[in-house]
Amino acid sequence: MPFYHKLGKIPPKRHTQFRKEDGSLYYEQLFGTIGFDGMSTNSYHEHRPTMVKEIRKQYSVAPKIAKANNIQSYRFRGFQVPPENDYLESRKVVLTNSDCNIILSAPKKSTKDYFYKNTDADEVIFIHKGTGKLRTHLGNLDFKYGDYLVIPRGIIYKLDFDDENNRLFIVESYSPVYTPKRYRNWFGQLLEHSPFCERDLRRPEELETYNELGDFLIKVKKQGEIIEMVYASHPFDVVGYDGYNFPYAFSIHDFEPITGRIHQPPPVHQTFETNAFVICSFVPRLYDYHPNSIPAPYNHSNIDSDEVLYYVDGDFMSRNDIDAGHISLHPAGIPHGPHPGATERSIGETVTEELAVMVDTFKPLQVTEEAMKIADEDYYKSWLE
Repeated sequence: MPFYHKLGKIPPKRHTQFRKEDGSLYYEQLFGTIGFDGMSTNSYHEHRPTMVKEIRKQYSVAPKIAKANNIQSYRFRGFQVPPENDYLESRKVVLTNSDCNIILSAPKKSTKDYFYKNTDADEVIFIHKGTGKLRTHLGNLDFKYGDYLVIPRGIIYKLDFDDENNRLFIVESYSPVYTPKRYRNWFGQLLEHSPFCERDLRRPEELETYNELGDFLIKVKKQGEIIEMVYASHPFDVVGYDGYNFPYAFSIHDFEPITGRIHQPPPVHQTFETNAFVICSFVPRLYDYHPNSIPAPYNHSNIDSDEVLYYVDGDFMSRNDIDAGHISLHPAGIPHGPHPGATERSIGETVTEELAVMVDTFKPLQVTEEAMKIADEDYYKSWLE
């Protein structure tokens, strides 16, 4: 997100001497993306952030593909993914392409024995169930139901959960995640017609600083593998930082819907974008108010994008037999639209309480073996009358 944030102690000028009380230097680190052209942060550490003591095992977490060339519409019952104690082991890739991974996760335990760093992808973690704290080397964020946690690549983090009842919908993006450019001016400020503003974006407020040496395990994700690296200093040893590259949170409940006299197209729900896909938020809103309006969406063809809709809560008016945690996949190349009866039911309705997250990708998604374990193989027939 392109706005400036400062936390902790920093010197008045970057790349200059910044000394501790004993006269020794803090260690500066430029934490940046896209070479030296993207957003970056300058952080200051108690110890060198480069001290690797040991590299342990390396193992694949790449998804196993069940259907590489898919044109079938699917429904996946997301809550059928069984809970697991370990956070990383609980992450199940259900849909994937060369730009992103779409993941379901039901972790029961907080990450206690290791830190995690995704070097390949930005992560957008939607909190469907659970409360707790995202702890990172650039500060902490509390989270709850409905929060998006946007974690740029390279952030070292842990997730602390308040209890064992947690459900996460995660998107890994191999290109940076931004707010929609049409809602920003050329300075990067969100404009008046944006469905949210900077006040709605929660920045880290709590900086944990540990001045410790020892053995600290970081599980690093790189090119579909986890590599276990032991560092000699605590990863959370930052005394201060400033810049534009840091984690933040945004609640879907703070998204202000854009409505009109007739049905509005999906881009009005857009919340995040990359150069390869978009993420949208469907929230409670007033229906269309033309006297002859049809609130249900019209049939439309996915000519060049796959549409994934994750159902969070409420009654989704365009679908029959949809529950919380379900995912619909409507692939590129074929049309889709309201289920039989949905159009007629919508006429005369004035409001919807639906809550859902949508991911539209510009490249086809492959269906994984994990997805097929929770798939409704007959969903594609659900438009038959």
